[in-house]
Amino acid sequence: MPNIKSAIKRVKITQAKTLQNIIKKSALKTTIKKCKEAIAKGAETATEAYKTTTKAIDKAAASNLLHKNTAARKKSRLAKALNAVK
Repeated sequence: MPNIKSAIKRVKITQAKTLQNIIKKSALKTTIKKCKEAIAKGAETATEAYKTTTKAIDKAAASNLLHKNTAARKKSRLAKALNAVK
């Protein structure tokens, strides 16, 4: 543990932000998984699931949760899978 007061505060803030990032990443992974399942079923809701997933991926990239190229790759793979089903 640090001795300086500002460093102690930074440790607390870092722990809180790390927890929030873990929660957000987990939610993003769940959204992607649900989209993949919808695409695999070939349901009409697959396009709607793709739209919500794309939006979530874009938000994650905007908040630096994901690198922009990683986000683009994930969206591209989902789009490719969706188009293969249609």
